[in-house]
Amino acid sequence: MNARALAGVLVLTLGAWALVAIFHEPARPHAPVAWESSAQCAECHADVSAEWQQSWHAQAWNDEEVRKLSENFSNTDCIDCHAPQPVFETGIGNRPLARSTRRAEGVDCISCHQMKDGRMAGTLDNESVACRPSAQRELTRPEACGGCHNQHGTVDQWKASRYAQPGPEFRDCIACHMPYRDPSDPTKGRIHVMHGGHDIELVRSAVSLRAERTNDAIVVEVENIGAGHNYPTDERSRASDVFWRPLAADGRAGEWRKLYRFRNPYRFEVGEPNTELPAGQKVTLSIEDESAKGSVEVALFYKLSPYYAVPDKPDPEREAKLVHSVQVSP
Repeated sequence: MNARALAGVLVLTLGAWALVAIFHEPARPHAPVAWESSAQCAECHADVSAEWQQSWHAQAWNDEEVRKLSENFSNTDCIDCHAPQPVFETGIGNRPLARSTRRAEGVDCISCHQMKDGRMAGTLDNESVACRPSAQRELTRPEACGGCHNQHGTVDQWKASRYAQPGPEFRDCIACHMPYRDPSDPTKGRIHVMHGGHDIELVRSAVSLRAERTNDAIVVEVENIGAGHNYPTDERSRASDVFWRPLAADGRAGEWRKLYRFRNPYRFEVGEPNTELPAGQKVTLSIEDESAKGSVEVALFYKLSPYYAVPDKPDPEREAKLVHSVQVSP
């Protein structure tokens, strides 16, 4: 090859490399953004934001039941978890601190994702976009939820269960409460609705109810078959009650009679035992009553508030949600 031909080859080669350099220029770091509201996140993450807006995290500050139980947040301890500062700033697993601004956003994107340096914790590293995500494994661990959700021992309950042990049964918080949108394609991310104690279908999947007649009694079994923690859990206000009532031959039903309550009482409820049902365990109850000789309905109800309007004559059908119901014949 003569000198002129060699020079031509070099020119073409250098030109090709120049084009590669132009079209594959490394992404430049994005300028830091001051994150003042989760509304900013919706600009790029509209679908995730829409899911979060359906969640009870988004309603943590405005939820009427929370307002009532906290006496409109005059119990200031409640603010720490219902309008928290970013958990990465206060420390994963530590009790969060209350923030003084944008409390109406509740537990928002910033609460869970913003790190001390202003970047957002995520599942990948990318300095070129506005939130400059940084892959943080801590984000998916139970300790990230525990700062708030272990206030009543929920994460500790999980750690004591078989689901926390390595093996085929292992399931953590996000496995149940933030499943993948598409289990066959994890790159599509996790659902941010974060179903929990407000989702009656999830509650129903956590527990089973069985009843059968044995001699002169009706034996009732309630078993925690699906929750990776106690049933019910998280808020001491939550309660689940077993009721029964006689059924007449003409189909009429008698008054509900309370048989048992599952609940972790408040500290001021002195003398009330913790009757939550741990993961994988069951409680066996017995109905021994003359009016239970005929057909009987046994039902399990669930309440976000433990109180009934008339305590000595509760009306669970009106004031609670039905979880399961079974009928027992003579």
